[in-house]
This record gives sequence, structure tokens and C-alpha cells, in this order.
Amino acid sequence: GATGTIGSACAQMLAAEVGELVLVGRRPEALAVVAEQCSGQRARVSTHTDLHAIYRADVVITVTNAVHAIIEPQHLKPGAVVCDVARPRDVSRQVEAQRSDVLVIEGGMVEVPGPVDFGFDFGFPPGKSFACMAETMILALEGRYEDYTVGKTIALDRVLEIGALDGKAWLPAERFRSFERAVTEEHIAQVRELAHDHLKHWSPSLADGAG
Repeated sequence: GATGTIGSACAQMLAAEVGELVLVGRRPEALAVVAEQCSGQRARVSTHTDLHAIYRADVVITVTNAVHAIIEPQHLKPGAVVCDVARPRDVSRQVEAQRSDVLVIEGGMVEVPGPVDFGFDFGFPPGKSFACMAETMILALEGRYEDYTVGKTIALDRVLEIGALDGKAWLPAERFRSFERAVTEEHIAQVRELAHDHLKHWSPSLADGAG
């Protein structure tokens, strides 16, 4: 989802922080635009239309609008950390069942302060909200009654601003969750141990034959 609204914003922010940035999407021309937006930063940028390109990635941020899960066990290297921002989720349940050597965390969720009751079950623990809803709450608290992030592109200055307002409004990021369960230190340690062992037999070339 590198060419989408959230994906392209994430890519631009990461370009200054990482050594290599792999952009994956369906349309080469749209990928080229995002790659140009990321140019001149620290990262070496490459574009791909084949999902198997993520097999070499240490960290994956996935945020497509796919109806069904698209990331399967064979797409991920041992030790990969995947932030699944998409709803419905991009990462298959088979990853949870078969890949104990990768860590999948759910993005797009925050904790709302106070005894809030939304009157609706979003599938989250009590007091938790979608990040997009939290953005609306923050803007309302600030008296910012405006179209803030409407459209196909999001200005980076707005991303940074809402992050600053998030802290001001005391809406801390929720503790990591994975497939509706809290991520414990023990779970992270187990993933790290298994990944260390499995990486001994891993090769980037295996991506070429991934199914």
C-alpha cells in the first residue's frame, strides 16, 4: 500500500530514518511518484509490484485497502516485524499459526483517556479507539473544526502536527497488540529466539521461489 494516503506518508517519514526503503504497490507510475517524494533522503529507495519483495524486509508497514488478507507465511523473513495498519487486516491468520518467528503488531489504535463509552463494540478492549477516530476527537478538543486530512494525499506537516497534538491531548499509544491479544515481553523474547535460530538457514534468494 505504498501509494495510498497513509502508505505514502509513512514512506516519506521513513526515508530519512532508514538505510533502505522498499515500496510495494500495484501501479508502477504511482510508485514512481512516491519514490520521487522520498528521494534525497537517507534511504536507498526501490519500487516493486511483486509482494514477494517484502521477503527481505526487517520491518514491514502494510496499509492496503484489500478486502482479504494478502500477506501469508511465505512472504516474511525470520525476525520480521510487521505493523498491520489495515482494516480488515492485511496479515493472514496463517502467519499467526505458522510463523512464531515473526512479530505482527496492530497499528491504528490508541487509548482514549477517561472512562469513555463509545456505545459500540469495535473489537478493542475498553477505552481503545481507531486512530482515525482519535484524530477527530483531538481536533474537536482543539477547536479545529476543519477538513484536516481529507483527500488522497496528506501533507507531512499535518502528520507531524497531529502527532504533537496527540501528546497534548493525552492520548497515549496503546500497548502493542497482535491478533487481538496484548504483546508480552515473553512473546517478544520467544520471537527473537526463534528468529535467531531460523535465520541460520535463511537466504534472500528464497524469495525468488516463494509461493
